[in-house]
Amino acid sequence: MKFQMKFIKVIDIKSAMKIPINVPNLGKEELNEVTSILRGGALTSAANTGGKYVQEFEKLASSFVKAKYAVAVSSGTAALQAALLSLDVKVGDEVLIPSFTFVATANAVISVGAKPVFVDILKENYTMDPNDLKKKITKKSKIIMPVHLYGNVAYMNQLTDVAKKNGLKIIEDAAQSLGSTYKGKHTGTFSELGCYSLYPAKVMTAGEGGFIVTSSKKLFDRLRMIRNHGMLHGYDTRVFGLNLRLPELSAAIAKIQIKKLPNFLITRRKNARILSELISDLNIKMPHERKNEKVNWYLYTIETKNRGKILKKLNLKGIGAAAYYPIPIHKTPFYNKKIKLPVTDWAASQVLSLPINPLVTTKGIEFIAKTFRESL
Repeated sequence: MKFQMKFIKVIDIKSAMKIPINVPNLGKEELNEVTSILRGGALTSAANTGGKYVQEFEKLASSFVKAKYAVAVSSGTAALQAALLSLDVKVGDEVLIPSFTFVATANAVISVGAKPVFVDILKENYTMDPNDLKKKITKKSKIIMPVHLYGNVAYMNQLTDVAKKNGLKIIEDAAQSLGSTYKGKHTGTFSELGCYSLYPAKVMTAGEGGFIVTSSKKLFDRLRMIRNHGMLHGYDTRVFGLNLRLPELSAAIAKIQIKKLPNFLITRRKNARILSELISDLNIKMPHERKNEKVNWYLYTIETKNRGKILKKLNLKGIGAAAYYPIPIHKTPFYNKKIKLPVTDWAASQVLSLPINPLVTTKGIEFIAKTFRESL
């Protein structure tokens, strides 16, 4: 069996889409692992513990974020679904989430029969506003689900205080923040459950996939059943579950990627520093880390009132700048909530993310800075 695959070494400013916002960074190691699985034929496993590669990846993932347990699943959305099910979230329960994030956060809540309640964000780092959160809590509230957006760490101390005072649980949506820390503690580990995504555009990938971390043995055992139709030993469904399993092929890629992740993050940090130095004199609000925070630089996000014109000029030059998220969840046709979230609306109209992924060269960063400067 022959396999042919091309791998991008670096992103050059001469390529077709010169500098994509994010792109998988794959190599021969991933190809070799996948080839080995295809030859062996064990593509997945319905065992409660998962397949060989799933188990190996889970050990590496829990070690990386310094959590006791990790459960690999088929996507970041599946991770949120499984986490909600593990805490018995059901019809009539309310889950408090930001509207300024990817729609998967809300969709996961709807999928288990609960109601998403939208909370505004902080201007400082686009994460959940603890003060607005307090105003949205009702007798039906059960879960607070903050999102560590763009890799920025949510204000977990304040959110945890609110949760404790109101008898609520927290599930962290850490899909974009794998590798981000506050006072040395990883996002996803400030609460009972943390959920991550391994989508191709994230800081590392499995092709598709995700995982959940917890320090609770009870939740760990329950999550393993939930991802596999609620079964423990096979045909003995004990809780409601779905097929949320991560295939061995994806787990094999993830196993290699998480070993490379520290170097990916170093390069992202370097690129962010260079870009900041090159555009620091411009009249824009640039991203920054607060004291004791170390972000993974998943997205380098600035604010500007002239986003439309700037975005068009950057894209015409082949720079994959993008706006995340121009339509907040509460304003999408499906949700269509008539509520006031002023900071969310402000951010949705002004934020712009620039490419700093590990495959962007220093020349590429300089080209981004030069073009961005010209576009202003």
